[in-house]
Amino acid sequence: MEKKINKDKKINQTNKYKKIPKKVDKDKDKNLNNDINQYNIEFLNYSKDYKYDLNFKIIIIGNSGVGKTCIANQAIKNEFSENYINTIGLEICSLFLKLNNITIKFQIWDTCGQEIYRSLIKSFYRNSSLAIIVYSINNINSFDDIDLWIKELKINSSPDIKLILVGNKSDLEEKREVQYEEGEKLAKDYGFVHFIETSAKTGENIKNLFIKAASVLYTKHIQYKEAESVSSHSTFHTAFGDNFEINKLKRKKSKCC
Repeated sequence: MEKKINKDKKINQTNKYKKIPKKVDKDKDKNLNNDINQYNIEFLNYSKDYKYDLNFKIIIIGNSGVGKTCIANQAIKNEFSENYINTIGLEICSLFLKLNNITIKFQIWDTCGQEIYRSLIKSFYRNSSLAIIVYSINNINSFDDIDLWIKELKINSSPDIKLILVGNKSDLEEKREVQYEEGEKLAKDYGFVHFIETSAKTGENIKNLFIKAASVLYTKHIQYKEAESVSSHSTFHTAFGDNFEINKLKRKKSKCC
């Protein structure tokens, strides 16, 4: 009986990272295509400095070595280097897109992932419109640490920051330790606006990642302007974001007594 248990345990350990065909969420692909068609998004030449209509701060966080800098370089310059050097502290770069004839500037804050700089990174979260949290599909530890990054965001960023979860290095399918469904579930559980797997090496889904970011932030901007317009015709200022209904309820209670 003891031998059988050990044998079963060995089988389970062998199958722990067994390759499972990636399940494609057709509804999400459809939604992404709708974003592309609806907003007519175009990536602009990175070497030029454009006049822009909207400016959003995007912060990229995650463990060291998951490919944060490579994602930024691939999106902006269509470049990838195997000989990357770990980011020390912070690098800031710009990505320009045109959406419905409106020029948008993404100020991308590419952060380091080393534990030694973790306290420094916390000060970078402020005023971020969107956070891209990255893990590597071939590194289970980088996925497990997503919880820690989310906790830090909740403490140090604004409450209405939008979150996108990225499983990078999809080109390393044969070394996969985190299944697609696991990333999808985590994103759903924490209320991320999007989950996507990318490859900074091949460029797979890199453009799509920032197309989604652009559509999310543009929609948020429109909603804010609409809420601002309503508030200008009201006797009180309406709040924007997830706390809108809560704040409205508090005001009603304060008036009743």
